[in-house]
Amino acid sequence: MQQSYDVVVIGGGVVGSAIARELSRWRLRIAVLEKESDVCTQTSGRNTGMLHAGFLYKTGSLKAICAVEGNQEFDSVAAELDVPFKRTGKLIVGFTEEHRQRLEHFMARGEANGVKGLELIDRKRMDELEPSAGGNFAMWCPASGILDPFAYTIALAENAVRNGVEYFLNCAFLGEERQPDGTHLLRTEKGDFRTRWVVNSAGLHSAEVSARLGIPGYVIKPVKGEYFVLDKLAGQFARIPVYPAPNPDNTFDTHATPTVDGNVLIGPDSQLARDDQDYESTQAAMDGLIESGSRMFQHMDKSYFIRNFAGIRPKRVDPATGAVQDFVLETRDEAPGVVNLVGIESPGLTSALPLARRAVALIRAKEELVPNPGFDPRRKGIRRFIDMSDGEREAAIAANPDYGEIFCRCEQVTKAEILQAIHNPLGVHTVNGVKVRTRATMGRCQGGYCETRITEAL
Repeated sequence: MQQSYDVVVIGGGVVGSAIARELSRWRLRIAVLEKESDVCTQTSGRNTGMLHAGFLYKTGSLKAICAVEGNQEFDSVAAELDVPFKRTGKLIVGFTEEHRQRLEHFMARGEANGVKGLELIDRKRMDELEPSAGGNFAMWCPASGILDPFAYTIALAENAVRNGVEYFLNCAFLGEERQPDGTHLLRTEKGDFRTRWVVNSAGLHSAEVSARLGIPGYVIKPVKGEYFVLDKLAGQFARIPVYPAPNPDNTFDTHATPTVDGNVLIGPDSQLARDDQDYESTQAAMDGLIESGSRMFQHMDKSYFIRNFAGIRPKRVDPATGAVQDFVLETRDEAPGVVNLVGIESPGLTSALPLARRAVALIRAKEELVPNPGFDPRRKGIRRFIDMSDGEREAAIAANPDYGEIFCRCEQVTKAEILQAIHNPLGVHTVNGVKVRTRATMGRCQGGYCETRITEAL
């Protein structure tokens, strides 16, 4: 069966879903092809959940421009999409004079990039902001924040669906055939899709998809980072993300980051992944995280450890030197009807909507688009029992008795929330899909109490 669209987006992660949402502002028939069972199972869901400020990236680079733009707009974006967000600020700490010089360098770069409020502070001021942080001095960045990467990606996708976008999950892209009329015939595991425009937002597979669409030559290096998840008991000691001074290659070692839900993430480390599915947690990495994490966060008690996970970043590198390169966002004459994004790693979460607007602008530069008068930018998430006051809980139970039955004790997730997650707009039908929409199974017992109940409900 062949289906026809105006635009097909390959990849439904945070950037692909942001692009789909921006496209839905226009009268277009839009499809998103996602090879996984949900929109946030790989890079978009396996990260620290930081809203970056933009001081780390070369002035004038797409990374710097989009990070600053995405950071400054995110309060309104989070409210519009009903996703949890805290503008916590961030400490980037140092121990030596060399560290101080690096911080001064990145402070100057940040100011050139348009990052507001940066300052170098002493240990006394650090203790006022975050007593648990290691270091002798720090750069304070009040613009930084933390968000839920699952919730944000899902919110973008759900809002796109509400505005007419069609998602096809478990639908891997296999290849493309250019048709005589200039359209693209895309081969997938779920049949063929004919489209006038193709957007490559395939993340870890972006270089491979780029070559299949007629733009070869890009090299992606999959870089793996492992994490510890600490119990919410540790969260009482972590109010602000604490990062070490950047390395000479503009990367960070292990950091300590509170989550919007009260846990603490320790990580990531950095190592070359075997492949794009190398999500194994290793003893060597865990040992290293304990050692390096203890320098950032003074409460690295093993009794707080409840989970490990790994993520993989698609770093675009120069084929000759191996140096990490900027984001790619382009159209090319030799590949008409293709918008190509390659190497979208950190700060991709922060940059998703700025990149999406620029991707749509490339299409608008080639043809006139008609606005969609019914576009609604707002999306309402699942109302969480744990966030309600006692009075709100009583009212919720009176209106819907399923709010009176707890499915997940650790996170206080009710049957009502589980059922809302099961009936999500994307059609996801997995325990993990319920998990990332409700936090059920994310608590201390990691699903020991609630997973059988979730499975029965599914």
